[in-house]
Amino acid sequence: MVKWVYVLAALAFGVKMVVLAHPTPVPPLEIVTAVVQDSGIPNTVSAIILRNRLYDTVCEVIVFTIAVMGVQTMMANERPLSRIYQLTDAPSVVLAQVGATLAALVGVELALRGHLSPGGGFAAGVAGGTAIGLVAMTSSPALLQRIYRRWHVATWEKLIVLGFIVLAVLTLAGWVLPPGELGALASGGTIPLLNILVAVKVTLGSWGMVLVFIRYRGLL
Repeated sequence: MVKWVYVLAALAFGVKMVVLAHPTPVPPLEIVTAVVQDSGIPNTVSAIILRNRLYDTVCEVIVFTIAVMGVQTMMANERPLSRIYQLTDAPSVVLAQVGATLAALVGVELALRGHLSPGGGFAAGVAGGTAIGLVAMTSSPALLQRIYRRWHVATWEKLIVLGFIVLAVLTLAGWVLPPGELGALASGGTIPLLNILVAVKVTLGSWGMVLVFIRYRGLL
């Protein structure tokens, strides 16, 4: 009986695809123009992620937060490595430090101007996490762990997630800032703020995961 239900459903779907008329597609340029006009920013990708699909983006941030918590929980009962091998030769250390500096600068640029040019909060967070990873390859894990705890990074990460959700809910409810002038730094309503919150959250979450992996898995 169930098999026939599947067969009828497949036939109905085939009839729908072949017989029924499809809606007239909207030209891509008109869609891009409408997104730019509605959001007030030239980066249509950021506009779609942080405005048209903001609900999905909130879920993505929550999933990343759960992933960070999962990594920390899964490795909490393991024994830390007694010795962690790091990069010690001078050329590798210099390259890692220069790369970390460039990645951090790129992360700041993408977070602040991601709504005006290619980039955004997630890309900025990846750049920030890369900078922290490069620093961890040449620095003392104990030192990074002390800094992580001294500045309560885990607590700040959770507060930023909460702030992002609150701001996203307000945006979805229609409480948005003025769109501003197209192309200006202070434009796009709450999109730049959401970009910055996502960037900081991904960076801090990556920091926590890097420390855990180095502590229990090492660099190799």
